[in-house]
Amino acid sequence: MLGRLAGWLSAAAGTVAALAAAGAAAQDARFEALAEQYVEELLDMNPELATALGDHRYDDRLDDYTLEGVGRNLERERRFRDRLAGIDVERLGDANAIDYRILASQIESSIFAIEELREHEWDPLRYNVGGAVYALLARDFAPLEERLENVAARLRSLPAALDAAKANLGNPPRIHTETAILQNGGTIALVRDELEGFLEQAPDMRPLVEPAQRAAVEALEAYGEWLERDLLPRSDGDFRLGERRFRAKLAHTLDSDLSMEEILSRAEQSLADTQDELYRTALPLYRRFVPDASAEQTLDRRLVIRTVLDELAKERPADATIVEQARADLEETTRFVRERRLVSLPDEPVEIIVMPEFQRGVSVAYCDPPGPLEENGETFYAISPTPEDWTEERTESFYREYNDFMLKNLTVHEAMPGHYLQIAHSNAFEAPTKVRAIFWSGTFVEGWAHYAEELMTEHGYGGPEVRIQQLKMKLRAIINAILDQKIHTAGMTEQEAMRLMMEEGFQEEGEAAAKWRRAALTSTQLSTYFVGFSEVMDIRRAYASKHGGIEDFRELHDRMLAFGSPPAKYVKAAMGL
Repeated sequence: MLGRLAGWLSAAAGTVAALAAAGAAAQDARFEALAEQYVEELLDMNPELATALGDHRYDDRLDDYTLEGVGRNLERERRFRDRLAGIDVERLGDANAIDYRILASQIESSIFAIEELREHEWDPLRYNVGGAVYALLARDFAPLEERLENVAARLRSLPAALDAAKANLGNPPRIHTETAILQNGGTIALVRDELEGFLEQAPDMRPLVEPAQRAAVEALEAYGEWLERDLLPRSDGDFRLGERRFRAKLAHTLDSDLSMEEILSRAEQSLADTQDELYRTALPLYRRFVPDASAEQTLDRRLVIRTVLDELAKERPADATIVEQARADLEETTRFVRERRLVSLPDEPVEIIVMPEFQRGVSVAYCDPPGPLEENGETFYAISPTPEDWTEERTESFYREYNDFMLKNLTVHEAMPGHYLQIAHSNAFEAPTKVRAIFWSGTFVEGWAHYAEELMTEHGYGGPEVRIQQLKMKLRAIINAILDQKIHTAGMTEQEAMRLMMEEGFQEEGEAAAKWRRAALTSTQLSTYFVGFSEVMDIRRAYASKHGGIEDFRELHDRMLAFGSPPAKYVKAAMGL
């Protein structure tokens, strides 16, 4: 009897387990189908996003910028929020559970943006469609003739997008309208001038493209006049979000467990700690550069740091040498990572290109990976000679900032083992849905790139000269987070912000002025660099604590990069930390 009872109980337990597994599989199937439907509707209703992601089914269309289009996007997000609530996340598999939470967060963020931020009513920068045209020209994902056909189609839709802007915009902040005027001029140059170079390569396309090109330029010129004569005089809105909206937007942007207050507290402490480390690193170099310095001079922290930065700035590239110099730096950093076994190297190639003329003058380099849905896409590490119309003095100032040692640090950040390597690892991750590929965490991505700088210099790359530049960049990331929060919630003035950047962060005046403008034009994105770095370092410390230290950095980093690019808290949980 006992044996039969045990058999019945075992069979019952097996039945329960089978039913549970079947229920879990059904939940996974429901979520995967819902996620697929969401992505399909999202891309269909946002064709410019689809192009950027590498889905080219909608390349002949622009987004619907009308209020009706905004309303349809809001209806979609609400509908999928309700459907998502019907799925039991606790019964999903590990990968789907993470993607469920990412999708839920993305939907809530979109609803908040439309309902609360309402940027379509006050931010004219949303209506610059130049990027939607350039995205079809920048990569050879299809024959040029096919891409130009879609360019023509988008240009024909451009006047309607500008009409929507005129209908929707009320009283933007003045700085947003001023910037929109400048950007509109750049879009005119792109459509009128830059497009000519592509038409010369495909002259048979002129009869199709040129009428749309002329009409688009006329519409853009009329829109520019409207911006200056109508919108600018009534642009008296406040660019500051205020604490309530900033706090909510920050939470959506970061998807982090760190509170606004903890971020500021960490940043202010890290500012002091990094300044101390910068001084300690600079002091031996200062004594080398100024061998007869007095004891009093060596105790003047700002004098020591500024002198060393000025001396290092003397070794700098020029327009004729910077591309080859970056190529050599990439070979050097790749060799360094391989020899020290810091992380597994990707097989995908990275191509160094000269940055297009109209994108120059902001940074000396950027990483341009393919969209996650792009087939056989290449990663570009773009290097920038200065714009052709710059004066000799301005060019010299630019290269003083982006000197030989800073270029090495930028190569680490943008390429190896920074963005290029991390995104290559991320693209190798396979999940049942496209959610994680499409909605990657900018906080984790930027956090890894800044961590890569720290990792390389702590292992000795570039000596103290590169370490100085890395610490200066670290100060910039820290100050970004402080600016972001204090400008939008505490009324920080331009004068206060400039003093913080120049005196505490050792930034050049031009660099600081540009950052003030960026902080006024955006909100919460500037916090991603410091928060991302902090969270990646938190993962490393938790790993070291669990394993009694770090014996194999490659094992740690390969594991950290094995889950795509989700928010860091999901990476930490997936690593069992």
